[in-house]
Amino acid sequence: MRIKINETFLELTQGDITDQTTDAIVNAANSALQLGGGVAGAIRRKGGPKIQEECNKIRGTHVGGAVITTGGNLAAKYVIHAVGPRHGEEHEDAKLKDATLNSLILADQKNLKSIAFPAISTGIFGFPKDRCATIMLSTTIAYLEGPTKLEKVVYCLYDQKTFEIFKRTLQSLTQSR
Repeated sequence: MRIKINETFLELTQGDITDQTTDAIVNAANSALQLGGGVAGAIRRKGGPKIQEECNKIRGTHVGGAVITTGGNLAAKYVIHAVGPRHGEEHEDAKLKDATLNSLILADQKNLKSIAFPAISTGIFGFPKDRCATIMLSTTIAYLEGPTKLEKVVYCLYDQKTFEIFKRTLQSLTQSR
């Protein structure tokens, strides 16, 4: 599924985010920036040790924050490490919104043209996928309605169920367009 918001394409796809050829991919990171399992583990395996070495120098970031490293051996030139909330912690919706927004802002600050997101916090952090889709997509749409250099924002969802949730949510959020 693909829609246009101002001059930017917002696209949903199912697959492995580490295969994306966007300028940057977003890692669903932990606050210590340790590339363990899930999306982070896949990035570590395909991207090589350089990404973790750069994360170690950064020394972490807060929940809702985003930092950037090179993409190592990935097709993407950069990895933006966005720290989403664990399900059940305080202000979790606002923290997920911040992680999404800070990733988009960082991409613009680095003059990137394209970025790919996973469904942040829906893996080991247990965040509900439907709430994640609503928060991340509505934040992205609002951001793209303002000034941005981004030409393409991709949501790369790993499995069919998550893809369908994001597709229904995007249709619902944009049906009046």
